Amino acid sequence: MNDDTLLSAKNLSVRFGGVLAVNNVSFDVKKGEVFTLIGPNGAGKTTVFNLISRIYTPTTGSIDYAGPNGALRLTDQPPHAIAGLGIARTFQNIELFEHATVLQNLLIGRHTHRKTGLWSEIFFTRKTRAAEIEARERVEHVIDLLDLQHHRESMVAGLPYGVRKVVELARALCTEPRLLLLDEPSSGLNVEETEDMAFWITDIKNELGITVLMVEHDMSLVSKVSDRVLAMSMGTELATGTPAEVQSHPGVIEAYLGSVDDVSSLRRENAKVSA
Repeated sequence: MNDDTLLSAKNLSVRFGGVLAVNNVSFDVKKGEVFTLIGPNGAGKTTVFNLISRIYTPTTGSIDYAGPNGALRLTDQPPHAIAGLGIARTFQNIELFEHATVLQNLLIGRHTHRKTGLWSEIFFTRKTRAAEIEARERVEHVIDLLDLQHHRESMVAGLPYGVRKVVELARALCTEPRLLLLDEPSSGLNVEETEDMAFWITDIKNELGITVLMVEHDMSLVSKVSDRVLAMSMGTELATGTPAEVQSHPGVIEAYLGSVDDVSSLRRENAKVSA
């Protein structure tokens, strides 16, 4: 891997029985960028996420990662080691502890940084107290960053959907990731909430220096925050480039809207109607 590359996927394929969900996909994610996977439903985007977070194991191919202690083969790591390597993720369907408060959910995100033992915690030693203070300070910083102050002590089950999406993002940030995987962060959000999400993703990259790998359908959000985009369809790569380059690629247009001729015909029909 190059010095400026954080994650490198090479020739990834994964097969579930007779279904080839991902077919020979390769891409690099550079340090400090927002790299987005787009494509129609069933394109294989979330499957790629599940390969990176080790929920799935690729049938063929590899994923290399510039970890905190040097480069390593991510596909050789067990799933429980991923958070400790500086990789955090959110999910399409929110995965929070609903009968705990926002603060408690965020403190769970600090678990990967736990350095105290059982007896130290039972007797609440000086080391444990210092660790508790550090964890709380880190969590409060994330709460301030994402404007969650008013929800700090609220039970997650009673929060609006949009706020819960932000809480899940906050919990991921509390792990202090080097690489943040966002699986459809705008899903279920209204226009104002999506604008806020775009603002926060930009801050996460620029202020916290975190690299973001995102799956997203909202092309306005993709265009606002992405440095580069990989378009997929039916498990294969279609195009990689800037948001503008990918959106104008004929293969991408066809995957989303039909053939280029179909799109031209539709535009002519719309022009007639408008006239």
